[in-house]
Parts: sequence; C-alpha cells; structure tokens
Amino acid sequence: MRTGPVDSLPWPDNNTVVSIPRVSKEDVRAQLEGTTPPVLIDARLKYPYEHSTVRLPGAIRFTGEGPTPSLPRDRDIVVYDSDPHELASSHVAALLIRQGYRAVSLKGGIVDWLTANLPTETKEAPKQAPPEPGALKG
Repeated sequence: MRTGPVDSLPWPDNNTVVSIPRVSKEDVRAQLEGTTPPVLIDARLKYPYEHSTVRLPGAIRFTGEGPTPSLPRDRDIVVYDSDPHELASSHVAALLIRQGYRAVSLKGGIVDWLTANLPTETKEAPKQAPPEPGALKG
C-alpha cells in the first residue's frame, strides 16, 4: 500500500508514539478495484455519522469504543472520518496498529472522497420524530 505523510500520535495508556500512515483517495480507489481490496472503517464521530446518508462502499462502523470488530489481519485497513485533519480516523488507526493490523488513515476523509465523486453506498439516516400534537401552534 502506498501511503503519504505519516502523523504520530501518543497513546494515552503508555505514552508510546504510533506512526499513522495516510493514504490518498486515488490510491484507495485503485485498491478497491484490485484483487485484494482494503477493509474500510467508518470512524466518523456520532453526529456526522448519524446525519449522513452515505458511506464508503462496504465500510464497517467502528469508532474505537467497544470491542474491535472481527477484521482480517492479511488485508490493509483504511480508516476514514469527516474531519479534514483525520483526527478520529488517526485515533482508530493507531488503535488498530497497536493490535497488529495494517491500518492507515484516508487523507481528507469522506469529505474529499465525496468532492471527487468517488463511489459511495447509501445508509440509513435517523428519522426525525413527528412533532407532538399542538407543538406547532403559536
């Protein structure tokens, strides 16, 4: 996997620095079309995730909280979020790297992916509850 600049994040448990490789949207798209596509992890924060109707194709939801989903150790893992500085995805990628996975953070996240008109899937967004009877009266 070709990667771009590497960010380093301290890990709160033991203050060890973990290097977080970053990968471009063009490289991820090419890998998705290859024989061994990467696993995509959607690490967006709660509000951006819940209020969106799209995700990258086949993405698995994981924010670093709770148990790590069952992931293959023989494939690259690309983690993305909605922050242009990849803060949430870098945190999740560091967690996965510490567990022995080959994880990278997607440069520019889902925002750059959408701007480039790259493939997405539709996902459910929360349904807004109807107003209480009489709530709209002035």
